[in-house]
Amino acid sequence: MSSLYTRSKEFTRNRKSQSDSPPASPSPTAKTLRHERLSRLESGSSNPTTSDSYGERASARARREAREARLASLTSRVEEDSNRDYKRLYESALTENQKLKTKLQEAQLELSDIKSKLEKMAQQKQEKTSDRSSMLEMEKRERRALERKMSEMEEEMKVLTELKSDNQRLKDENGALIRVISKLSK
Repeated sequence: MSSLYTRSKEFTRNRKSQSDSPPASPSPTAKTLRHERLSRLESGSSNPTTSDSYGERASARARREAREARLASLTSRVEEDSNRDYKRLYESALTENQKLKTKLQEAQLELSDIKSKLEKMAQQKQEKTSDRSSMLEMEKRERRALERKMSEMEEEMKVLTELKSDNQRLKDENGALIRVISKLSK
């Protein structure tokens, strides 16, 4: 806002014409010349010159007062212009601040929405990983149980094959004994 102020101030300064600006203060040489003229006028003892000097002084006072009045009116105009400029600048800054506040609120709402979505996704992912880990553990348990059953069944198969071979052997022996008994009984 300060940069806008300096620009407008410079702009109003540049806008003034030469006639509006107050007269420059006289240089030291001009002051001494004026002082010398006044001293010459005062040194003359005739009444007409003193009355002229009083008239000149009065007219100089009147010119000075008119110049001061003109300067006062110019400064009041400049102050009014600058006050108007300040008011415009203040109003524009205020509207800009309001716009920025609304944008900030919208951005904060959007940010909170995104955060909530992110948290939900993180929870879902965590649940999925916990579900996966529990599923993996269950699968591992089932696999171990199946492997145990398979090893037990292999053991049983071995026992069954042994039993079959023993059974076959016993059948063969039984058949041999039956033949021996039948030969003996003949």
